Amino acid sequence: MTTERVRKMSDFFLILMVLFIIAANIIGFISYKRKNLYFAAFSILLSAVLFGAIGGILAILIIRDPFAIFFGLQVGYYLMINSAIALMFAVFVTVMKRYNNRTT
Repeated sequence: MTTERVRKMSDFFLILMVLFIIAANIIGFISYKRKNLYFAAFSILLSAVLFGAIGGILAILIIRDPFAIFFGLQVGYYLMINSAIALMFAVFVTVMKRYNNRTT
């Protein structure tokens, strides 16, 4: 493979990763509007599994190498970090609400 082709694939997977993170956050926001913040964090976690699998399948189809599955797992890893941040945010908001209700 030439360096030009590797760079194009790297750019493609970077764009794919950003799009999947944005899509997972939009799904989480929609689920937050319908349920609560904990359900939003859980839906982002489920999106991490789904988008990680989709990214892995796309990587295998594009690169045609069995080790390309790790590109998809990398997308899932970043989405799981995103889910953990959303869960910490939900816990922080819950603690702040309970603290404000106790002091008033």
